[in-house]
Amino acid sequence: MLKTITKMIAVAALFTGSLVQGAMALPANMTVTGATNPPIGHYEFCKINPGECRSNGADRGPTVLTREGWQKILEVNYDVNQTITPMTDMEIHGVEEKWSYPDSVGDCEDYVLLKRRKLIESGFSASDLLITVVLQPNGDGHAVLTVRTDRGDFILDNMRNKVLLWSDTEYTYLKRQSTEHAGRWVKLQDGRTVAVGSVRTQ
Repeated sequence: MLKTITKMIAVAALFTGSLVQGAMALPANMTVTGATNPPIGHYEFCKINPGECRSNGADRGPTVLTREGWQKILEVNYDVNQTITPMTDMEIHGVEEKWSYPDSVGDCEDYVLLKRRKLIESGFSASDLLITVVLQPNGDGHAVLTVRTDRGDFILDNMRNKVLLWSDTEYTYLKRQSTEHAGRWVKLQDGRTVAVGSVRTQ
C-alpha cells in the first residue's frame, strides 16, 4: 500500500512539477524543418512490416496529456526498460543493424519499437509516438521514442527510467518519424546539431 501511495505521489509530482520546469527553459516541442531519409534499419523494418509504416492520416496536433496518460507513459518506459536486456544487433543477429521487436534482449531501437506498440495498444495515436534519432554527447547515434503532447515532446529512453522533455536531455536531435506517415522521416532543428550524413544507432 505504501509503495502504491509513494508511486502516486511521484506521478503527481512529475505531472505538476517537472513538466512546467522543463517547459520554461527551452521550447517544449521540437521544430521540424523538412523531409529526410529514414535510417536504413527502419527502411528495412518497413519492408518486412509494411502495415507499421503507413499513413497516420491528417495531423490533429499533439495529444492532450492527462494524468492517466502521463502515468501510462511512465509505466511503459519503466516496464520495457526492466524487461529487456540491452544487447547489440551484432550480438543478437550477427549484423550491424536490424530493427525488430524484442522478446528478452534488444538494441535501443528495439526498445523504442516495443514502447511505441504498447502505447498504441493503450490508446495513444501513432502520430504522437515518433521514433527519433539523436546523437549522444560522445558522438554515437542512439534511438529514443518521442511522445508528442500539448505539454511538450517527452523522451522515452532505454538508458534512463525518468521521462524528460526533449530539451532537458543531453542529446542532439537529428530526425524522427513524420507525424503524418510512419514510414517517412523529417529533419529536426536543434541548435546543437552538427552536420551528419548517416547516423547508425547503437
